[in-house]
Order: sequence, then structure tokens, then C-alpha cells
Amino acid sequence: MNHQTKQQITQTFVKVNLLIKYGLVIIGCGIIQQCTVPQTVSKPDAIDLVEKYNAPFHFSALYAGAEMKYSFKGSSFGDFEKWQKAFRPELKRVLGLGILEAQLANYQPKTQLLSSEDAGFAIREHWVIWTEPTVRLPFILLRPKNVKQPCGLAITPHGHSKNTELYAGIYSDGKERESGEVGERNVAVQAVKEGYFAIAPTTRGFGETRTSEDLKSDAISSCRILLLHDILVGRTPIGDRIWDVSKLIDWALKTLPIDPKKIVVTGNSGGGTVTLFAAACDTRISVAIPSSYFCTFTGSIGSLHHCECNYVPGIMQLGEMADVAGLIAPRPFCAVQGKLDNIFPVEESRKAFEHLKQIYAAAGVPTCCELYVGPEGHRYYKAGVWPFVKKYFAPGQNK
Repeated sequence: MNHQTKQQITQTFVKVNLLIKYGLVIIGCGIIQQCTVPQTVSKPDAIDLVEKYNAPFHFSALYAGAEMKYSFKGSSFGDFEKWQKAFRPELKRVLGLGILEAQLANYQPKTQLLSSEDAGFAIREHWVIWTEPTVRLPFILLRPKNVKQPCGLAITPHGHSKNTELYAGIYSDGKERESGEVGERNVAVQAVKEGYFAIAPTTRGFGETRTSEDLKSDAISSCRILLLHDILVGRTPIGDRIWDVSKLIDWALKTLPIDPKKIVVTGNSGGGTVTLFAAACDTRISVAIPSSYFCTFTGSIGSLHHCECNYVPGIMQLGEMADVAGLIAPRPFCAVQGKLDNIFPVEESRKAFEHLKQIYAAAGVPTCCELYVGPEGHRYYKAGVWPFVKKYFAPGQNK
């Protein structure tokens, strides 16, 4: 998809959103008619038929007609509680987590320590965990030195990268080192330097969890094949990755001197996706900071080219991304975005944040959600992350 096509699709969504907001509906190629019922889409037999198929127009109509059953419209704490109680189980259902929970109800994940080294800034350990009997998932644990009391825990899922260990400060060349240190992608290293235990897991579908064919061809990921096989049985890659995060939390709480009230999840891009959905589903996560992800579905994965792993069948029948993020309330949430991000546009992020603020206000904690906008594009901005964490994890307590 070229830049001009992306821009045309984005402009189409903006126009449709504005039209629906004011009770208008597009009924043909550029023809506008007042809708008799504001904020609804006319039935197909009640509108003019298009003379020529236009994909962006058709997809806009699809989104405009989505039920959005759990789009938050309340204002009181009672509205908020009732909404969350109904929405979270439905979200877990469409993600496939209910299937995982039922099939693996009696399963106890196994772990194995592979190696340990002094990295200077921390003790770096290579582990594997079998989050399912058939899924051997590598992860790196960074242990802060001289731990004398329960610490916070940071889980840092990565995005689309061949190097699944970059967040833990392991680089294959000078360019990766610059990306990790100057580009601030060494997220787990940052976390352990803040005084937290840090887990940098392989995101399922990457690294050793690629298919043999993708390993042989050195493809970045196996996201597409993972999605296709998952949806055959009612699961999703996002649901799988949430499951992995939850099993790592289980392990950490049993094994490490962790303060269970101080668990933060943060990652960039695809890692931001995992962060947001995991915190929405697993209420043990104390603070969630997705980077380069929080947006609207329609203005990002619904209008611009993205990896298949971002997609959840039927998600917009439930709500928009801000509604999913609203399930994190009243726990602290900070969305970190880049001003020049061209795949998760900051204008759409601001729009989503306005809706999210309404949810946090109803939850009684209007100041517990923030939007940090960095000066560049699609990247991690540590300046928007660790100061936010410190606000809720007593400053200096973990050092």
C-alpha cells in the first residue's frame, strides 16, 4: 500500500467519523443525506446503491455499522462497575482466553534455567517456560543486584524484530546497540536500572517460536500462520501472548521476591499491543504503559497496513481500543506515542484518549490516565514511562 493510498483511506475514516458524529451517512460516492436516526447506519435497502465498488468506502461502512456493544456511555461509578463486569469476560472470550483457561485448567507450567551471567548492571539469566505443553517460550530475567526487600516487576514484551533479546541489552551488531541504547529500545535494561526485576519474554510467533519454514528463511515472524491456525479453534495471537504474560506473572510471584502490588507491563509497537490487552484482561498488572500502539482501531489497523497478529475477529462489535483500555481502570495507564508515528497516528491517539478519560473519570480516578507524546516517530520514549511508574511505585523504594 503506497503513501497516497494510506492517506486516502485515513481521510475517508476521518470524514466518516465526522459525518456519523453529526447524524450523517454517506449513501454513495460523495452523496450525503441526513440520517433519520442520529448515530446509526441506514439499512442497505434504505440507501442508494453504489455504482462502483470502493474498498475504503465499504470498509468505512462496515465499521460504522459495528454494534460497539460495550462502548462506554456511562458517567457514574456504578455505570463503570457494571460495564467492566460485563465487558471483560466478553473480551477474553473473543481473544480465545476462555478456551485456553478451560483446556489448561490443571496444567502447571514448567521452567528451566539455561544460563546466568553478570552483565554489570544486573544478573542476566536465560530461561525457558512451557506456557503450554507444546509451547517452549524463551525469556530473559534481569535481576537487580543487592536486593534486600520485595521489588517491583517489569514485564517487557517486544514488537516486530528478529532480535528477541534486544530489550535485555543483547545486540548482534553496532546498529542494534544504537537502536537499543540511543533509540531506547533496551526496555528491560531500563527497568532493572530503575530497581525492578525485569522479564524480557520472546513474543510468541517470533524467535524460536517461529515455524521451521520461517526459521529456515529467516522471516521476522510467524504471525500470519499463527493467526490462521489460531482462528480455526477460536483463539488469537493476542490471546496467546496474554496467556504467556500471565504465566510469567504466576512464575515470578512464586519464585522471586516480588511485591504483587508493583507489576508493570510496557513494550513498544507489538509489545504495546500485548501490554494493553494483557492489562485489560489480567487485573494483577498494576500499571500499563503501551508505547506506539494506543490509537483507534479504525484509524490504525482498520485503515493502514499492519501485521496480521493485530487482528481480533469481531473486536469492533464489542468496542473501540479506548474501551479495551478502559478495562485497565482504575489502575494507572499511560499511552506513549510519537508525534510523527505514521502507522498509529497521534491524531487518532488523542481522539481515543478523550474517550478513555471519560471512563477514568467515571471510575473516580481521572488523573490516573495520561498520554505522553514524544517528538519523533514510531519508537519507545523512556521519558514518558519511568517517571509515570515512579508516581505509583513509591520513589526510591525499589532501589
